Amino acid sequence: MPMNNDTEFRPKIVAFCCNWCSYAGADLAGSSRLAYPADVKIIRVPCSCRVNPMFILRAFEKGADGVIMCGCHPGDCHYTSGNFYARRRMTLLFSMLDYIGVENGRTRVEWVSAAEGVKFSQTMNEFVAKIHSLGKNVRLEDLRCKN
Repeated sequence: MPMNNDTEFRPKIVAFCCNWCSYAGADLAGSSRLAYPADVKIIRVPCSCRVNPMFILRAFEKGADGVIMCGCHPGDCHYTSGNFYARRRMTLLFSMLDYIGVENGRTRVEWVSAAEGVKFSQTMNEFVAKIHSLGKNVRLEDLRCKN
């Protein structure tokens, strides 16, 4: 049975973006009028290494269907090596999410520079399409705060 517009699944996406590159890339995408879904809620962080894995778990707990972390390209971090720490942490987090049964397509790490507005837009469109195909995140639903 086809869904009407009132019940169509709209994924909730949280994007952690570093201030110096990825957030600037998102800004460039916006000022260049490159479209990406409004389902993406951007949280600006000083550096990708400041994204604690607990933030991602908390986003899933609060109802996110997908979480993406965007940072500077390795070697171009404003804080020298922050993105190397972030990459290491996310690798460990992904294995933990896999262990608890969260599909590995629900999380992603992407390196986007301030000059890559097109890449930011394409990445967000691809990620939202992937999450849309996976459907609602029900795996962590029992952990969610209920009213």
